[in-house]
Amino acid sequence: MREGLIFDTSVWIDFFNGTKAEEVNLLTFYLQEDLPVYTCPVIIQEVLQGIHNDLQFKKVKDSFLALHYLVENPVEAAIGAAEIYRTLRKKGITIRKSNDCLIAWFALKNAIKVIHRDRDFDLIFKNIKQTNF
Repeated sequence: MREGLIFDTSVWIDFFNGTKAEEVNLLTFYLQEDLPVYTCPVIIQEVLQGIHNDLQFKKVKDSFLALHYLVENPVEAAIGAAEIYRTLRKKGITIRKSNDCLIAWFALKNAIKVIHRDRDFDLIFKNIKQTNF
């Protein structure tokens, strides 16, 4: 497992909204201590598309670009995420947002733990073996 963590969009939204949660506290700690925080294109997109104020958009965008971001071949990522989704469907598990499969793929591919506030990730990581990636 690589040092550092990926924080899902659900945690970032709560972070920006000032929500009190264990996951937000962990994100805050990682940022304050300059520990490795990873992100991926889909998290960047999900966070930025929810920002209405142009100045805040620029500040958050610049902050995200200062993080460690994972870049993989987009076709490989799409196929990998689809495989996660299909594997779970065969087990009778439906993931509500396919973007979560993409985020999970990035995490599995890079051996990085995802911190989240979304039950679908529990289902994904419980039912998908890291060795598949």
